[in-house]
Amino acid sequence: MLHIDKGDVERLLPFPALITKLRDAFCADISVPLRLTLKLPDDTAPIGTSLLMPAWNRTGYYGVKLVNIFPDNAKQGLPGLHSVYVLFDGNTGAPLATLDGDVITSRRTAAAAALGVSLLANVEASKLLVVGAGRVASLLAPAIASVRGLTDVAVWNPTPEHAVQCAEQWQSMDIPARPVADLERAAREADMISCATLATQPLIHGQWLKPGSHLDLVGSFTPAMTEAAPACFAGAGVWVDTDEATQKSGDILNAVCEGSLNAADVKGTLFDLCRGVCEGRTSAAQRTVFKAVGSALEDLAAAVMVYEQSRPDRVLPG
Repeated sequence: MLHIDKGDVERLLPFPALITKLRDAFCADISVPLRLTLKLPDDTAPIGTSLLMPAWNRTGYYGVKLVNIFPDNAKQGLPGLHSVYVLFDGNTGAPLATLDGDVITSRRTAAAAALGVSLLANVEASKLLVVGAGRVASLLAPAIASVRGLTDVAVWNPTPEHAVQCAEQWQSMDIPARPVADLERAAREADMISCATLATQPLIHGQWLKPGSHLDLVGSFTPAMTEAAPACFAGAGVWVDTDEATQKSGDILNAVCEGSLNAADVKGTLFDLCRGVCEGRTSAAQRTVFKAVGSALEDLAAAVMVYEQSRPDRVLPG
């Protein structure tokens, strides 16, 4: 069994190719049960959340990701998310590889956001605001740069020095990035806004969003989390990555509860968009919102992509 470390996983998941793999995966026959969510140490006073995310395809792969999310880790100088991925032969159950789950998660999450941008944002959109500066947020600009020509990238974070560090990292990649302190002003100027935080109170408000803008919401994967105020959904075209988002995302649940969104009005999922089952943006002036909670399908696609490049001489399953 292989162990594929962080450096190799990063190297073998370049965004243009990964975005294409994800689009193919959303068109393929892949089984994805609902994730199992555990509250640690218990439901009454949880300090962390553990997610078990399995998926398998018809070409002979089965994989499971275990994700642990502990929001207070930042107080100890630790990442808030840790994960590991185990890939198996779907025909025999034999383990094939363990992979750095943190890299799988962060890169496929950013790639899925970019896939949503490619399908929903205005083609001419060039001004991006990234809200957050953590592991996933730091990958959003490079991923979105794979599908849109970026002329201005603003980054905001509640800890300003982290925004500065993120902007400097992107500048070294020839991305025209700058840290910002005024979130409202940056949001009003942006063609696209991508949020990747662990926020439990809205950061983005509906009156800040200009006509034709695209709002991408990466965080808020539990009912207690939220990045966008309910008004952000009012009058916008709304899509989700999977149907699970309408059941688990605080952003969606709050908008429905306050009457800014009818769950039946969600226009479709990434499955529908990639397969041409539903339409995307209908006009340049339409506001679009894409809410993602992540899917084990994305993890499996990324893990298989890495594994098949790591063992080019092997006989593939099936």
